[in-house]
Amino acid sequence: MPQNPLHAISIFVRVAETKSFTKAAKHLGISTSGVSKSVTRLEERLGVRLVNRTTRSVSLTDDGATFFERCCQILGELEDAETAVTRRQTKPRGRLRVQLPVGFGLKVLAPYLAQFAELYPELVVDVEFSSRVADLAEEGIDVVVRIGDPGDTRLVARKLCDICYVTVASPGYIARYGEPKTPDDLQRHRCLGFYIPQTNRYRDWSFISAGHHHSKSISGNLNMNSGQALLDAAIAGAGIATVGTFMACDAVRAGLLRIVLREYVPPAGPPIWLGYLERRHLSLRIRAFVDFLTTHIPLSSSWDTILDQ
Repeated sequence: MPQNPLHAISIFVRVAETKSFTKAAKHLGISTSGVSKSVTRLEERLGVRLVNRTTRSVSLTDDGATFFERCCQILGELEDAETAVTRRQTKPRGRLRVQLPVGFGLKVLAPYLAQFAELYPELVVDVEFSSRVADLAEEGIDVVVRIGDPGDTRLVARKLCDICYVTVASPGYIARYGEPKTPDDLQRHRCLGFYIPQTNRYRDWSFISAGHHHSKSISGNLNMNSGQALLDAAIAGAGIATVGTFMACDAVRAGLLRIVLREYVPPAGPPIWLGYLERRHLSLRIRAFVDFLTTHIPLSSSWDTILDQ
């Protein structure tokens, strides 16, 4: 049976993006041998070698790089044509893959995800809660929400809101150990650090003093890579923690936690942003999700009002 040219191009583009027959096969839902045979048949039809194969990696030849660029243009035009047609639909459909940060995703975004799913019943939304930095092109992720610098220049980044970090302790802890008056006092306290397994380091605590920002790498005898776990430990009186206001607000308002070092709190922390790969026309499913989040997550949130209490 003759090879479908567009199908062959799609397979080749996925191989070029992932630099792996195995990864491409996984994303496409076909066998690795099927991917390899498709690329080989495409090379035979064109009469040129498109990829260099080794036991460990796949790389593009010069001809392959040129062909890859043109193939991306072809697939882009095809996607544009599909978008022009599907815009007539009243509702987006298909599968949407989203990656969200764990703390902000569970605490703030999860309730909105339920609303979004109800609003668009013809969409299948697959959500990964993770702090890892994913490659959207390689992994087939449509939209990512991250904290801090977007980093990847291929992404279109849209700001959702700013977050502010506060240092908190329970009334019981303060009664037992006292309250730190300056950031330097923290070295004499039981601190709960945010552990980053990928780097085997601890997240810095940021403060402002005399108009200048400064950071301290702070840890203690209990350190965890979950903001919610740190919050729970602080409420239990295990120590002092730094968490986002979006996470601490309920506990502070309920009197379970008190903000300490209030005068050293920076006016704004890292922004929360969402990103997606740049395309001439966004698919309906991506556009719907982006528009939904930017509408429902205000740039100026109510979480930071705990700083005025």
